Amino acid sequence: MSNLADFPITAKWPAQHPERIQLYSLPTPNGVKISIMLEETGLQYEPHLVRFDTNDQMSPEFLSLNPNNKIPAILDPVGPDGKPLALFESGAILIYLADKSGQLIPQDATGRYETIQWLMFQMGGIGPMFGQVGFFHKFAGKEYEDKRPRDRYIAESRRLLGVLEGRLGGRRWIMGDDYTIADIATFPWVRNLVGFYEAGDLVGFADFPQVRRALAAFLDRPAVAKGLDIPKRV
Repeated sequence: MSNLADFPITAKWPAQHPERIQLYSLPTPNGVKISIMLEETGLQYEPHLVRFDTNDQMSPEFLSLNPNNKIPAILDPVGPDGKPLALFESGAILIYLADKSGQLIPQDATGRYETIQWLMFQMGGIGPMFGQVGFFHKFAGKEYEDKRPRDRYIAESRRLLGVLEGRLGGRRWIMGDDYTIADIATFPWVRNLVGFYEAGDLVGFADFPQVRRALAAFLDRPAVAKGLDIPKRV
């Protein structure tokens, strides 16, 4: 494939700027990881809204890029060796964009792998568990009479917040003084837990002052404030 027109997804979401990274997303915790990363790095990109209310994520065009029908996904016209690269999974995209830009990941091997370790902590723990809290507290699960599933995920989310609290003790960010992709992956989910899911009281968010301090610092970043609203909902 030599250009973006060779990718079926561009038939549904035409590229107005085919020289830029194409972002297919929605402003959810996973989606905004990538818009924030792109804003932080200054990489040129073109956002496309993938609407769940019309099942865009199940369209043949989107599935041609991500067979797992999840946002976000990207299409970089200038990937490795100058060839286009299609990529899904937010963690993989964050690593790729960090490497492409040379930003937001340590350049030494030890720091790099430790950062990826905390990125995986978010991917495997914070995201899935906080999401389950949202389901059982705010969405369909709230109708279940048996509260044991909800309480299980609340307890696990509280435990994960405790891990994050311990890590942030004496550190400005997850990796220390330097802001990295580990922070970009983690704090949209913390924001969603206490904001959109309205579960702050359930998990005892007031008991985690370091997490609250880091979340406030994260939300105060201009690139974060902008990226949280990209792509704009219509």
